[in-house]
Amino acid sequence: MFTGIITDIGEIKTIEQRGDTRAVITCGYDMAGVDIGASIACSGACLTVTEKGDNWFAVDMSAETIAKTADIWHEGGKLNLERALKVGDELGGHIVTGHVDGVGEVIGKEPAGDSTALVIRAPKSLAENIAEKGSVTVNGVSLTVNAIEDQADGTVDFGLNIIPHTAGMTTLGALSVGDQVNLEIDILTRYLARMQEVRCR
Repeated sequence: MFTGIITDIGEIKTIEQRGDTRAVITCGYDMAGVDIGASIACSGACLTVTEKGDNWFAVDMSAETIAKTADIWHEGGKLNLERALKVGDELGGHIVTGHVDGVGEVIGKEPAGDSTALVIRAPKSLAENIAEKGSVTVNGVSLTVNAIEDQADGTVDFGLNIIPHTAGMTTLGALSVGDQVNLEIDILTRYLARMQEVRCR
């Protein structure tokens, strides 16, 4: 489990195909305190540490992980990092599982005072799970939805306000129109959707 509060920005140093995809990611964490087998959310995707050094760790990603996440896995790519939540830690964002539900696209970006207004288009499969003033995770960052606009094709556009602190401490400030992003819906909506599905049978 995670909170969507980013604690470091990592960089992909190498990508290697070994049946699965192996990525070596540099970071600012004290890796002496990170065990092999520990979970680290990498731009919203929960990945397992398989190897580590003084300022880096390696992860293996299956074809399913690559297929279900945004096109961010390339050398030099920057990743939002968060270590797994420990009992007693402050829950500053919301409950995040690190399981990416879908891929969105940035379709708008403009200044809004000192902040940045982003508009992201989410796929039809997630549209009913995104609500105004609700929580959503974008590339691993816990955010509040400011506004939504349903589209004729079933997709939904939702607006976010990225304050300067968030822009500076995450990769969100570097997003451009056309970029893909990993989306995770609020875990509560997953259960509500499942309950509704079963009741309607």
